[in-house]
Order: sequence, then structure tokens, then C-alpha cells
Amino acid sequence: MLKKLIAVCALTAVSVCQSLHAETDSNTTMLTNTCVACHGNEGNSNGPAIPNIAGLSPIYFIGAMLAYKYEDEDQLLEIIDGDVDFEDVEAFPRYSTIMGRIAKGYTEEEIKLMAEYFSAKEVVRPAQAFNVTMAAEGKKLHEKYCEKCHENEGRSADDDTGVLAGQWQPYFLYSMHDFSHGARAMPKKMKNTLDQISSTVGHTGIEQLAHYYASIQD
Repeated sequence: MLKKLIAVCALTAVSVCQSLHAETDSNTTMLTNTCVACHGNEGNSNGPAIPNIAGLSPIYFIGAMLAYKYEDEDQLLEIIDGDVDFEDVEAFPRYSTIMGRIAKGYTEEEIKLMAEYFSAKEVVRPAQAFNVTMAAEGKKLHEKYCEKCHENEGRSADDDTGVLAGQWQPYFLYSMHDFSHGARAMPKKMKNTLDQISSTVGHTGIEQLAHYYASIQD
């Protein structure tokens, strides 16, 4: 009788766990479906002005979404400090056209679910045009200035930075424009790097990097 009772309890526990897992998967699918309309299937964008978000680190994704959600920097820092899951999150204010409005519709827990979902997806790098000579110069700049944080030619997300390899060229240039004109804040080490590039090769260096990252399509 006792063995039978234990077996029933075990089966019930498994059933409850499976049910909760299915519910979580369903919630995540519902949430991420609102993203793929713009960011493409599983976060691989089809459009040059919208970034790929597949393969981003969860920490980076969360930081971006919180920055869009909380435009006030003090409130943003308060939210990060108040959640143990955000311990490693580094977020900086961001200019947006529509993401600020979209991000406000998600709770912190929903943002965490989406972060885990997209981080697990494989990056599909789009075929896009690039200038071979510019890309070669961009590779030199990347190896000198960027590889330390954006490892493996910009493919790696291990340092909780954005994935640059294969990113859409127009989006990369828009982002760099926002950084350089103060519409988007950045970490101190990134600012120092961009200042060094600017002082040596000027804006041409940013264009060369854009061609280099666009050339990485595998």
C-alpha cells in the first residue's frame, strides 16, 4: 500500500512539473511572438534597420529591455539593484522610436523569460553586400580595438556584450551614430575605444568596421 502511495505521489509530481513546464513554454512563446514580427523568426532579423537578437547573452538582453522600459536613469538603477537576478546587468539609457513603448508592456519576469529564449537561439547571419577593401581594414581595427570584448570576430556573447558578427550594416551604423551623438549611453571602456578609433581614422573607421561585421556570414 505504501509503495503504491509513493508511486502515485511520484506520478502526480511529474505531472505537475510537466504541466508547469508546458505553461512556461506557452507563456514564453506568446511573449516572444510579439518580438518576431519585427526581429524575425527566432530573433534573426530580415530587415537592415532592425537588429538580430538571436544568440544575445541574457544579461545583455535584459539590460537593453530595462533601459527601454525605464527611461529615468535613477529608476533604472533602482530596479536593477532591487532584483538579485539583475546582479550582473549593466544598463544605460537608450534612445528609441518604438522600443520604449513596447518594453513598458512587459514585467521584469517576462523580460527574463524572453532573454533566456532568444539567448538559446542560433544566429543566422544574413547575406548582405559589403566592400572587400573596407572590410579588410575593418578587420584590422576589430583585432586592435574590439576583439578583447567582442571575441571570436564579434561572434561571442560571453562577455555580455552585443553580438557584432553578421549584424545588419545599417543598424550598426545607426547605433554608432547614437553612441557618438549622446543619444545612447555606453560603458566607459567602449567610449575610450571609440575615442581612440575616432582620433586615428575618424568616422571612416566605423564604416570599415560595419563592412567587416557585414562580411561575416557564417
